[in-house]
Amino acid sequence: IDFAPGELLGCVSGELGLRKFVEANGYDLVVTSDKEGKDCEMDEHLQDAVVVISQPFYPYYLTAERIAKAPKLKMAITAGIGSDHVDLQAAIDNKVDVTEVTWCNSISVSEHVIMMILSLVRNYIPSNRIASGGGWDIADCVSHAYDVEGMHVGSVAAGRIGTSVMKRLKPFGCKLHYTDRHRLPKDVEEELNLQFHESVEDMVQHCDVVTINCPLHPETEHMFNKEMISKMKKGSYIVNTARGKICEANAIKEALESGHLAGYAGDVWFPQPAPPDHPWRTMPWNGMTPHTSGTTLSAQTRYAAGTREILEDFFAGKEVRQDYQIVTNGHLAGVGAHSYSEGNTTSGAK
Repeated sequence: IDFAPGELLGCVSGELGLRKFVEANGYDLVVTSDKEGKDCEMDEHLQDAVVVISQPFYPYYLTAERIAKAPKLKMAITAGIGSDHVDLQAAIDNKVDVTEVTWCNSISVSEHVIMMILSLVRNYIPSNRIASGGGWDIADCVSHAYDVEGMHVGSVAAGRIGTSVMKRLKPFGCKLHYTDRHRLPKDVEEELNLQFHESVEDMVQHCDVVTINCPLHPETEHMFNKEMISKMKKGSYIVNTARGKICEANAIKEALESGHLAGYAGDVWFPQPAPPDHPWRTMPWNGMTPHTSGTTLSAQTRYAAGTREILEDFFAGKEVRQDYQIVTNGHLAGVGAHSYSEGNTTSGAK
């Protein structure tokens, strides 16, 4: 990739360092941030698009309607992890391959999860605001602060990110739980002292903190609704760096207002970018940020390099490596077959 270390790759000016490479292979590279709503600039290029590249942090929602307007489209690449901004069912039906850069920012996201768990449980954000405002209200700072040690922490999914989170939590002395459609090997469970649960419903009843690390697909959409949250311990926390649509926005807000949840932190919203009046911006005890966990400067170099690798295979007519495949030749494949289900979760996006 073509860039200077320390520069932003994952933005319009950075172009993922791809321009020289793409143009040397006989293609035009169009880069734009105008990709929201009807008649946006991105839509104007669909007629001629062969490959569409989008980052999950500020996604271009490749809906069925948009795929129908792209007769030459062969591949949708996620420059990052998580391809739910693509209507996977429409991609399957139209034989548009979908790929993503597996592993590129798994550690980046898992570090962000640990930061958010600590910031919620230790009441860091309100305490920082008190200090920044010139105050010294120790009682207010600690009235909502606890130790993480000894807490029961559960991960929804134990893939690359979920397992990395649990490895980082073990030294804190937490009691670790997880649920996943694919159970981990026994030696991994023993190494991390993990308690496996057959379902999310069973796991959340035992947890003080729940961290959501699964992909968004029809089976996980709105998983954390009022009913699921009601099964959680009163005063528990949720950290969600997976996808915003896994949680029902108003159900989270109401649970925080009632005190059933003690805190909610995450960097994922629906849609993205979130509208100014999104309830998560102003709900109590939130630790929300824009979608930044997987796009550190370190991560940008990795997902830019992975995007180039996918394009190299595409230009050469070679099969993209299995780890990067979500949809191939009209079927879920590779990581997609392991982690996703058929269907669409883009409804409601612009």
